[in-house]
Amino acid sequence: MKRFPRGLRAISDHARTVGVKTLVWFEPERVAQGTWLAQNHPDWLLGKTLLNLGRVEVRNWLTDHVDRVLREQDISLYRQDFNMDPLSFWRNNDPPDRQGMSENQHIQNYLAYWDELRRRHPNLIIDSCASGGRRNDLETMRRAIALHPTNYNYGHLAVKQAVHSSLFQWLPCFGSNTVPVDTVNAYAIRSGHAMNVVLGYDLRRKNLDYDLLRKLTAEWQQIVPYYQGDFYPLTSDSRDEEHWLAWQFDRPEQGDGIVEAFRRQNTEEARATFHLSGMDPSAKYEITDLDSGRSASFSGRELTEHGLPLVIKAKPGALVVRYRRLSGAATAMAALETEKTRRGLELNGTWQVEQDACRKRRSSPGESMVSTP
Repeated sequence: MKRFPRGLRAISDHARTVGVKTLVWFEPERVAQGTWLAQNHPDWLLGKTLLNLGRVEVRNWLTDHVDRVLREQDISLYRQDFNMDPLSFWRNNDPPDRQGMSENQHIQNYLAYWDELRRRHPNLIIDSCASGGRRNDLETMRRAIALHPTNYNYGHLAVKQAVHSSLFQWLPCFGSNTVPVDTVNAYAIRSGHAMNVVLGYDLRRKNLDYDLLRKLTAEWQQIVPYYQGDFYPLTSDSRDEEHWLAWQFDRPEQGDGIVEAFRRQNTEEARATFHLSGMDPSAKYEITDLDSGRSASFSGRELTEHGLPLVIKAKPGALVVRYRRLSGAATAMAALETEKTRRGLELNGTWQVEQDACRKRRSSPGESMVSTP
């Protein structure tokens, strides 16, 4: 209040003039001593700390209060945090034969509170924070997104990759960040790929590689639409540094998709083969490396049955490839039976294409390679 005695409206008004929406961070369920609620309604608190949303009058007051703030300050994004463990407060409020009732009523009214906010503000975006991902349950995620889905060590990139691989299977939208921010690193930025990304770089610094930062930002903008496609994990979501991790997003209507792969710090194998899903076996696909922009074609049958072998020479290193189905590819299948094309992609060079005509054997899994230094 000392910093913004007139509220946040001047900030939100200015933000709208430049096309930016305002997010305000709330934590209504945890009440600090000495605040208005603690002084005026101690009967609304469990253990002098937890706001008892199980009471309808409490929920109604909170709804009206936050509704007024959103309207008066023109807030577009409502973030709700929850930095406490409420279970003991609920249990201590219930008699032995009614254990669970306080929790049940609290959660029902917490969801009803959000439903009423959304009814009053149809365009409101709710961001569920809750100590970083502690409320990523299905009912919450039906009503909100998780722009900050975890508080785990942001710099542990293998864990970040594994968390994203897991969340991709459940959530259509979540956020991420980039760490470290004192240097521009392709592996770090790609490890943070998600539907929403915060680039925490201090743009006043003169020693950052801004050309690379622009390139990687443009790359994320190019691939983020694919995150609305069908998700296929190509590996387990392992958190250790000894194994590759990779995933695929496929858009069947458009006939295209992306593959993102990570070779971790202690992964000995520079090469891994991934069997793609959603491919039309009778079609031909153009595979494009987003680092070099070079392309080559593969059959859908080859990508499905034999897989797409990837080579990442750097340790750690990350690779992003995009594919699209080529028109008229079905007629090319006969030629693939009699002509073998070996392709190798060097990210610091060019597509190398060799053709062995009249070889009537089928392609072996090891003869197609995408590699990065």
